[in-house]
Amino acid sequence: MMPSHEARPARRRNPRGQGQVLKAQLVDAAARLLATLDQPETLTLRQVAREVGVAPASIYGHFPDLAALIEHVLRLRYNELSELMEQAAESASDPLSDLVARCAAYVHWGVEQPGNYRTLFGGRMPADLAPGAGHSDGAHLFETVITALAGVNAARGRQVTEEQQWRDGLMLWTAMHGLIGLYNDHGDLPWPPLNDLLANLLSLHTGRPTDELATLLTQVGPPEFNNEAPPS
Repeated sequence: MMPSHEARPARRRNPRGQGQVLKAQLVDAAARLLATLDQPETLTLRQVAREVGVAPASIYGHFPDLAALIEHVLRLRYNELSELMEQAAESASDPLSDLVARCAAYVHWGVEQPGNYRTLFGGRMPADLAPGAGHSDGAHLFETVITALAGVNAARGRQVTEEQQWRDGLMLWTAMHGLIGLYNDHGDLPWPPLNDLLANLLSLHTGRPTDELATLLTQVGPPEFNNEAPPS
């Protein structure tokens, strides 16, 4: 069932020259609805307009259709996650530290922002509403993980083709995606701390000892992951 939204008071017209204010409000409203609706694929321009308190026709001065608005939201969320991962890896001194930092940032964001994570990776949006162009920014996230993982494997003498590097990265991303999804959706399970789970996961994909990875996670990962309680 969709969350109910109380009737919005009549919105005051923005002063001349402040059209970007309305655009930002529309983007915020669309992002909020995509993250909270039980069925985000049913989002309409009318719902976005009602959330902001404007007539639906007001949206067309900023976005030609709903797909363009959703694409804008996707790009913002991907950029947010990409920036978080880049910041986490800034102080990394080797490929392993780089990989651990990026993966910790990714999992942390997915757990702390379950609605936004679902918007990017939930797979609920029809292709005509979430065109491939909107998801293209996510390719950079995947590439940085592939590069870091390949560096870790090369350091332990595992030389593989570019195709195999891509597959290795895909399997690691799949594992993290599964961890985030299950952790968010099944908070009643007796989950260990996220740092422990991520250390074990990375050990399987890098061949490095779990203890070594756990130590790195305490240095680069969010400290609350050591005793994180899953969502109820």
